[in-house]
Amino acid sequence: MSDRAALLKGIRVWLVLFVVCLVLSGATAFPLVHELRWTESLLRALSVPERLPGLMDWTVRVRHGLDTADADYPFLLYGTDWLAFAHLVIAVAFYGPYRDPVRNIWVVEFGMIACAGIVPLALICGPIRSIPFWWSLIDMSFGVFGVVPLYVVRKKIKRLEALTRPATGG
Repeated sequence: MSDRAALLKGIRVWLVLFVVCLVLSGATAFPLVHELRWTESLLRALSVPERLPGLMDWTVRVRHGLDTADADYPFLLYGTDWLAFAHLVIAVAFYGPYRDPVRNIWVVEFGMIACAGIVPLALICGPIRSIPFWWSLIDMSFGVFGVVPLYVVRKKIKRLEALTRPATGG
């Protein structure tokens, strides 16, 4: 296999991994009410309330809030439907670099910027919305871990670009 083919394959593998994670992250925003009920039951079955009472208290509070919103203000959950949809739409954008990485490197760089933006968003909006700091750290981890495959892809695209650049003679 040529260097170019190997780079292209590596780029595509990393992009598929990133897109799968993005789609899964988005898809989980649709059934939040049911997910939180299931999560609370699982945590109780695993004796988490005795070991991590803060996690359990937070889970119960979030589940109660979602149950109340679902019963009394279901239109509020429409916002999380749009959040999920945005994840799916952004995932589609990565077809560009999958197809032609060099020409569409900007999509990868856009993704890296979006990942970096998660950190200030969590640090600013978390306290405003009374989110525990430890939960904001979990939210920030999506940006920190999300940027890793994109960074690898960007480096590989730059190497691919250098391989495909026409040689200039003097």
